[in-house]
Amino acid sequence: MFSAKSVFQEILDNDESFRLFCSVAASGEAQGGWENGRIAALVPESRRDLASKIARHGADEDKHGRIFNALLRRRGLEPMEVPRETDYTMLLEARGIGLAHDKLRRDEPLTEHDIVIYLAHSRVTEQRASAQMTMLRRYFGDHPDLGRAVRLIADDEDSHLAYCHEELLRLAADGYGRTIQRTLRESALVEMEVYRDVSLAVMAHMGRLLGWPKPKSALLAAGIHALYGYERLGGWRRMVALRMPERRNALGGPAKTASGAPEAPEFV
Repeated sequence: MFSAKSVFQEILDNDESFRLFCSVAASGEAQGGWENGRIAALVPESRRDLASKIARHGADEDKHGRIFNALLRRRGLEPMEVPRETDYTMLLEARGIGLAHDKLRRDEPLTEHDIVIYLAHSRVTEQRASAQMTMLRRYFGDHPDLGRAVRLIADDEDSHLAYCHEELLRLAADGYGRTIQRTLRESALVEMEVYRDVSLAVMAHMGRLLGWPKPKSALLAAGIHALYGYERLGGWRRMVALRMPERRNALGGPAKTASGAPEAPEFV
């Protein structure tokens, strides 16, 4: 019998599956960095107090992308082109979740409604990211090669999630409550489908790279479908609930470097 940890260990131990894993992760983080950077530049005057936090969010995402690429370089590997069916960020945009890239490429200020959409979308996707990194931190937080990177990224994702909770609650107090709840629900329902499809695609690629037998691939696929079923039946509510976080003003300070403290050349 295999476990989630053993599956991840198998992926990490093989150069080609590790290359796919890091390439997919780096691509998504880079997209998130670009999106947040553009949003920070286009924040409306009425919400300029958010610009530095959004920029910090984008800087963190860029940093995560560099970390995944650095992990590849440390094993003498190059990033690979990400298969479209595994591109979580772009598939979400194609389904209308978040702010369209065409809008972000224009030099026109966003509206307060756009900021609500952005934060609601981020609250849902950061919930996913935080949960994934919590799992990786539990399994590999002490890993000699990956541990520092996993701990740093996990801590950042927790801060991003806290920031989304706090800022959405502020906007709800300003009269956007119904819009926020509607957007959170819509985003969560689509995100669950995209996450299921991307997970199945990634596992299919991993199975081919690692030569998994059909029963093992089928069991992993069944687990992905079971998670989707749980989320569709009610688990999605954890992705839309809002509560004031213990970690207040999580993105209000200076960004951490890729080492978690001073600059670390092995990660940047």
